[in-house]
Amino acid sequence: MSTWTPDSWRTKPILQVPTYPSQTELESVEARLASFPPLVFAGEARDLKASLAEVAAGRAFLLQGGDCAESFAEHHADHIRDFFRVFLQMAVVLTHGASKPVVKVGRIAGQFAKPRSADTETIDGVELPSYRGDIINGIDFTPEARIPDPNRQLEAYRQSAATLNLLRAFSAGGFANLSRVHEWTMGFVKDSNWFPRYEEVAQKIDDAIEFLGALGLSPENTPVLRETKFFTSHEALLLGYEQAMTRRDSITNDWYATSGHMIWIGDRTRNPDHAHVEYFRGINNPIGVKCGPSMSSDDLKRLMDLLNPKDEAGRLTLIARFGSDKVNEHLPRLIETVKSEGRTVVWCCDPMHGNVVKASSGYKTRPFDRILSEVKSFFDIHREMGTIAGGVHVEMTGRDVTECTGGVSAVTEASLSDRYHTHCDPRLNASQALELAFLIAEEMHGQRTHGTPKAVGY
Repeated sequence: MSTWTPDSWRTKPILQVPTYPSQTELESVEARLASFPPLVFAGEARDLKASLAEVAAGRAFLLQGGDCAESFAEHHADHIRDFFRVFLQMAVVLTHGASKPVVKVGRIAGQFAKPRSADTETIDGVELPSYRGDIINGIDFTPEARIPDPNRQLEAYRQSAATLNLLRAFSAGGFANLSRVHEWTMGFVKDSNWFPRYEEVAQKIDDAIEFLGALGLSPENTPVLRETKFFTSHEALLLGYEQAMTRRDSITNDWYATSGHMIWIGDRTRNPDHAHVEYFRGINNPIGVKCGPSMSSDDLKRLMDLLNPKDEAGRLTLIARFGSDKVNEHLPRLIETVKSEGRTVVWCCDPMHGNVVKASSGYKTRPFDRILSEVKSFFDIHREMGTIAGGVHVEMTGRDVTECTGGVSAVTEASLSDRYHTHCDPRLNASQALELAFLIAEEMHGQRTHGTPKAVGY
């Protein structure tokens, strides 16, 4: 195997990247980025890898979620706060259901580039380059907006840095107080049409908090009850940007991507002989690979050999995204492949990307019942095969949008147009995301085996 360097991917075939009008301008931007401070630190990435090793062993659960694609125009503190608030609520509910710690990884502070099924799109007979995320071009359907602009990478860096700063403040500054998070969740339960179903879980969490208080453990005297660890992730699609943010750790001398704690390879760019896999094999972050119906067992074997040759626990997360109608056909064969190779991976369910449908109104949507069905099948298959259902990966927002149909918010096809705000794919709104957490918690509680260690904190 050839020697890896941060730029060795440039000798490989590559998909899903733009063609910039000026190579000189692109190189100038990448040079500037390479001189900027890292967004995250190698030690933080190692901490996440250690936490994911616990997930792989069944001693923790992974919750990964956030925006389909972050937007420059919607970069507001309130949006970040609302997302973080719902994410914490989901984590507390899942902690109770699993009776184990929840590893919290947001699709945030870097989720700007999007793969597309076609290079162009046509509206009213006009054909223009596809929107590829705010880090590359603009969402407006005009020739000017759709020209790839390398300077957008500088704005993506600035926004990621600002977002990370706020998330770190929320995580350690009291916003994550367990009692406060539970109060928010109780409010959701009381407003829910399924109040009796969720009330029992909420009451058990309430009893647990009161029990801790009786023991003298409170957010005021116990940091784990008022603070939380939160990590960031994104699809590392734009490799020039990622290369510019790749740095040697001053302690270990290993290479790390400093654009996010965990980055992943998409289903469209996971060819073992292509550029994205070449880049990923050399960085030491925990990494993910999206696994769709087209992934063969041979490709999975090659990817595991290339991306995790030492079989390091916590290094590789396989994010399964098949669709509710295909998960039973494809997931078991990939699980069997991993088992036959004796490999250690985190299995994570993405129930969003295989369940996109077009509503009669023309809007792309994701029916909540299909999302839930794929999650349930994911858990059932792992239970039957004696493997560990490690986590879930969802596209969600803390806002009251109407993009996915169903759930307690009762979004219908007719109401999709009310608050359909996504730049790309439909997201669960705040109530749908929390409802999903309650339903997953029920599933995990029902499958929980005796002897699972109880979690303190969340």
